[in-house]
Amino acid sequence: MMKKIALLTAFIGLFVSCSSDITDLNEEAKRPATTKAEYLFTNAQKTLVDQMVNTSVNRNVFRLFSQHWTETTYPDESQYDITTRTIPDFHFATLYRDVLADFKEAKRLLDLETPATAEETAILANKKAVLDILSAYSYSVLVDTFGDVPYTEALDIQNHPLPAYDDAQTIYKDLISRLTADASSLTANSAAGSFANADLIYGGNSAKWAKFANSLRLRMAVNMSDVDAAYAKAEAEKATTAGVITSNADNTNLIYLPLQPNANPLYADLVVSGRNDFIPANTLVNKMNALNDPRRAKYFELYSDGTYKGGIYGASNAFGSFSHITATLNEPTFPGTLMDATEVEFLLAEAAAKGAAVGAAATHYNNAIAASMENWGVASADATAYLAANPYNAANYKQVIGEQAWIALYNRGFEAWTSYRRLDFPVLNVPAVTYNGLTEVPKRYSYPAREQTLNGTNVSAAIAKLPGGKNTLTAKIFWDKF
Repeated sequence: MMKKIALLTAFIGLFVSCSSDITDLNEEAKRPATTKAEYLFTNAQKTLVDQMVNTSVNRNVFRLFSQHWTETTYPDESQYDITTRTIPDFHFATLYRDVLADFKEAKRLLDLETPATAEETAILANKKAVLDILSAYSYSVLVDTFGDVPYTEALDIQNHPLPAYDDAQTIYKDLISRLTADASSLTANSAAGSFANADLIYGGNSAKWAKFANSLRLRMAVNMSDVDAAYAKAEAEKATTAGVITSNADNTNLIYLPLQPNANPLYADLVVSGRNDFIPANTLVNKMNALNDPRRAKYFELYSDGTYKGGIYGASNAFGSFSHITATLNEPTFPGTLMDATEVEFLLAEAAAKGAAVGAAATHYNNAIAASMENWGVASADATAYLAANPYNAANYKQVIGEQAWIALYNRGFEAWTSYRRLDFPVLNVPAVTYNGLTEVPKRYSYPAREQTLNGTNVSAAIAKLPGGKNTLTAKIFWDKF
């Protein structure tokens, strides 16, 4: 009898559950439908730095384009094949989908907050400014990589599933305006924080974010100096007056953690992978050998014969026959850098050489090299001797600044490549064998194949504006005039 009652109870329970509202079954209890702006910010910030500093040949080949490094067994990317592995697609998608989209959603969530005090109001404003600064940085990287890119219609899949490509120079000027406003608001509220511990770079320090914003303004102004000299000069002066990074203590560094997946991507690429795909390129090593540069011991390991020996750029190289990349970069906690005092001082030197009232070019040149030496742990006496042997030369400033900036921007492939494109120094090597017979160093990434398939009309319009109307690696970015 008891068994029958139990069976009847179970049947009634089943009937009731089947006939009741079951919409709650659509809710995933273990996957939240909402999140916090801080989580999105942290994730996007780390993803952005990861993309800029990693060396996976599927994601980032800027160290190869700048000829700081070359490859061993498989030299395809050193020979300028970036389409077989769809490298442009990954770079484009990462910055739009995984970085900018998260920043936009974080901003939307912040807009829903209602601060109760003046301090909370200041902190909320700072958070929004920091989000906008890193968004502006991301867009500047996209422009400097491809040229015209989606901007005003970007990140709006409902209204603009196939976004138009905006004019690159127009984007640049709008970004500079945004950064100007952001830096000003952060300076006004510098006593208040922002994202606190959710900020993996500056720990919520709004004053340092203002310096980064102004430094980015300076970079973009200097980039434009050959295409709009008056505008570039004025903006460089304004950014410098507002306050830029001039100390390694203010470098835009993300300090990684000892264990994956939060270790420096270089650790994954150079150590955990178990592969020996990269070695220093002879282009850089030979130049530093000729200058007896004391940073060689910080950048590379000695070859077995007691010399620094770089692999032939763009050729297949035996890993054991050349110097290796310093073990320092193999450390999981080695920081990823978006901007540093070295780069900023070289930008100031170049701006001064081109007529901007930002101080003496020679002083900034010396400061840049000194900051690089300090950052890599070179003894001050060695740094002083190097400066004495390699003084600033106003009559040949493009070569002097170009070569020294390129050396100092070691391990910052994107920035070194940008400096080379702007100043046309140093003289880089074109491999004996290149993909599609390319006869010069790439000046941009080609537009992603996926974009050309899905957003063909708008991509075609952007390509038509490129020099020669072709989606080539040698078609220059708008600011690369000479």
